[in-house]
Amino acid sequence: MVHRTGRLRSLGDPLLFVLDDLVRRWDRQGHPVVFAVVDSGSTPEGAVAAVEVLADREDVGVVVTLAGSHTVPAVARTCARRGVPCVSTMLPWQVYRRQSELGADEGRVFHFAWGLDDIAWAFGEMWRAAGVAEVGCLWNDDVQGRALRSAEGGFVSTAQASGFGLVDLEAYRESESDFVEQVEALVASGMRAVTSAGTPQDLARFWGAARAEEVRLRLLTSSRWLTYPFGAAQAGVDGVATVVSWSPRGATRSSLGVGGAEELARTYEEVTGRPWLQPLGLAHALVEVAVHAVTAAADPRDRGVVAEVLAGACVETVAGRLDWTRGPAPGVARCRWRVGSGGVGVRGGSWCWWPTALGRMCRWRVSCAFWTESSCESSRLGLLGWVFSAGRGLSPVGQGRR
Repeated sequence: MVHRTGRLRSLGDPLLFVLDDLVRRWDRQGHPVVFAVVDSGSTPEGAVAAVEVLADREDVGVVVTLAGSHTVPAVARTCARRGVPCVSTMLPWQVYRRQSELGADEGRVFHFAWGLDDIAWAFGEMWRAAGVAEVGCLWNDDVQGRALRSAEGGFVSTAQASGFGLVDLEAYRESESDFVEQVEALVASGMRAVTSAGTPQDLARFWGAARAEEVRLRLLTSSRWLTYPFGAAQAGVDGVATVVSWSPRGATRSSLGVGGAEELARTYEEVTGRPWLQPLGLAHALVEVAVHAVTAAADPRDRGVVAEVLAGACVETVAGRLDWTRGPAPGVARCRWRVGSGGVGVRGGSWCWWPTALGRMCRWRVSCAFWTESSCESSRLGLLGWVFSAGRGLSPVGQGRR
């Protein structure tokens, strides 16, 4: 199920590219796997209708989908109801679990992603480096905002356990708010650091409203900032720090024998004429897991057997190792952040160069997050990864453990 039309179309482009690229490669090899693509229209209703179409096809062994706070849970619920194995990604796993409300039907739906607690821990390293003890929270009134506020969501509890105070700046309506109330709350609180899961467009409006009141932020952390570099490039906002979920600089390789992360990014840029983007690696991993499920199953048409394969899956992908045998929740594999885009060493840290959609190169300072290395038999703590911050943002954070 792919977002081919509607407001989430840009989220569907990486998945369509991966499918087209694999079909092109496999046509020369006579590969037995076939992909059926149905458009969601970027709505939950369209996603449900798309799953119904796929579920009615006996030859569909597994459904895959990528991104959408409302569409991913809708796909998961429908697949659970119809008994069709499903694999999804690009939604923090706590949000996925909370919105899907699967109950006893969860045995055939699977998801991989990072957690809100991972984001809070990485942001906490940045806040600490910036000398920040309290942070204003700019969260919307929708799915993401409610999950971030929730005591069970993982973000608040992780941040507070790390010694940070959080102040909610009042919920805003995505794509519609002028952020006047939020800026007033920011001024009243006296804070100079803000965290958000807002889109670049919303953050640009917030930034403009803050500057109009002569508020100068020390730091703005946003988990969605560089999901699409061109969104950030057009927003005109500086001093933003973010997490990076996938980069071609990671030492990962595809389980489908089509090269590694760097080759995937290079092929994407050559074919599309556009810079690589983070969802690309996750989209490829999504397809890798689906192909593993149907090729490892004794009978790929038996959806119960395919679900059993997924439940015990530990797959090396271009986005790293995905292991459904270790949790952190039933049907969930944690996506481990790894080393991000490379840079040259300079005094006090590293710099990297990130391509924008306009063909220019933007400079981003590097800070530290983390990654862990695990296998199906054991796990260990590894070196730290990188998190990017824009322009006049943070200095790099020292290594640490979690």
